[in-house]
Amino acid sequence: MSYLSLSVLFVLLSTYWTAATAVRSSTLHLARSHSVSPDAGAPFTTWAAILAAQSAADAARVAMLAAAPANAKRGRSSVPIAPGRQILSIPNYVARARLGTPPQTLLVAIDPSNDAAWVPCTACRGCPSAPSFSPTQSSTYRPVRCGAPQCSQVPSPSCPGGAGSPCAFNLTYAASTFQALLGQDSLALESGAVVASYTFGCLRVVTGSSLPPQGLVGFGRGPLSFLSQTKDVYGSVFSYCLPSYKSSNFSGTLKLGPVGQPKKIKTTPLLSNPRRPSLYYVNMIGIRVGGKPVPVPASALAFDPATGGGTIIDAGTMFTRLSAPVYAAVRDAFRRRVRAPVAGPLGGFDTCYNATVSVPAVTFVFAGPVAVTLPGENVMIHSSSGGIACLAMAAGPTDGVNAALNVLASMQQQNHRVVFDVANGRVGFSRELCTA
Repeated sequence: MSYLSLSVLFVLLSTYWTAATAVRSSTLHLARSHSVSPDAGAPFTTWAAILAAQSAADAARVAMLAAAPANAKRGRSSVPIAPGRQILSIPNYVARARLGTPPQTLLVAIDPSNDAAWVPCTACRGCPSAPSFSPTQSSTYRPVRCGAPQCSQVPSPSCPGGAGSPCAFNLTYAASTFQALLGQDSLALESGAVVASYTFGCLRVVTGSSLPPQGLVGFGRGPLSFLSQTKDVYGSVFSYCLPSYKSSNFSGTLKLGPVGQPKKIKTTPLLSNPRRPSLYYVNMIGIRVGGKPVPVPASALAFDPATGGGTIIDAGTMFTRLSAPVYAAVRDAFRRRVRAPVAGPLGGFDTCYNATVSVPAVTFVFAGPVAVTLPGENVMIHSSSGGIACLAMAAGPTDGVNAALNVLASMQQQNHRVVFDVANGRVGFSRELCTA
């Protein structure tokens, strides 16, 4: 193992948890990164560096917590999704979107911890050299003017042209900032319903390289999220099944609307935090390793809107982050069950093995009760070239706004159907194989 790569990873992880400048948005922000899929032909130091970059991206995301259908049956759509890692080198899962009339196709990131949608537009300064949206080529595009209700719902709105001019807004996203003009046009995800007059940001100036290159659609709980803008179509219900991050196939699905969701599924109440209203909080009441309860103080799992404490479900962070006391208890229980020598830490991942080990079951228990037991491939990340495997979880910061936050991330959700029934205030989980 390269000591240099470990040092680099440690520094990146430390930076990952540094508090960032707050913005007017109750969202989780995400950083762009490269694939962490183990490559049998790559040296271990390369894999370690790639893993470091993804780990840093996860932490940057968590640290920046701040803030009528035409082509589908009403209330039901099934949208294919794929890991963006192999396709666009981003941690998000992506879907094909059709924007405008005639439709212009983009591969947009799907983010349940953000609200607003945005896409790169023609003449954007600093946008990636990727497909962009041309408002002038769409007969249905309309700017949102200052004074419109939507203008007050975006972060940091401004009216540089005065009253009646197009509404502009600024946003910080991971290591990037951007300026955008608010507009409306027809939007459809893959073959789903066409949503007329969907409100989104048209990127004009971008600084940094952390944005999903072809845009993003937010599935949070705020007024400009896809969930809110389509509530009359899909009834504030959606679910996803995330295929393995190693895949490049559109074998996952984003199901929109209550029709077609699993009928037999155990659910836990969805909680609301007025300080972070976009996020999907649930009440995690315990964790089991190898079938045995982990001794975790109830206070370390408790939902507390005042401090931000509790547990959220997020699909843009890759590795689960547990508050320091919770992670320490889980790590120690995991090591006791494995009963094998622990290798040197890989940066923030401190439970790694240089030998093949039997992976104990890890179970998250939610109020209900609902128990979600992870398969082995959702618990450890492996390197075929380096012969090392690590527990794919890490500790959160020891102080700051996210010190008491537990983030259940995408790797731990792979090959599960996760249902967000906001209309009825619940989240459901069931095992579903969707990796192809």
